[in-house]
Amino acid sequence: MAKKIYVGNLNYATQEEHLREAFEQYGTVNSVSIIYDRMTNRSKGFGFVEMEESDAATAAISSLNGSELNNRDMRVSEAKERAPRQQRYSNNY
Repeated sequence: MAKKIYVGNLNYATQEEHLREAFEQYGTVNSVSIIYDRMTNRSKGFGFVEMEESDAATAAISSLNGSELNNRDMRVSEAKERAPRQQRYSNNY
């Protein structure tokens, strides 16, 4: 079963290929995505990696958390489900 991993404290210059290379040492990587700011198109400094097997993901989390990638110590943990967003504006005028 696939497992999604949160990767934070990334160097703004880090590319998806860099993350893929780091995580492929532990198993099959299904997808990698770095989150970008819509206005500036600059990395927000975090992203997500989805790995094929749960055991491989657990090994990657424990090994890579706190390790250095592009001169920054990554924060690696299991991704949490996104909380539902609250409605900002009411349609009642």
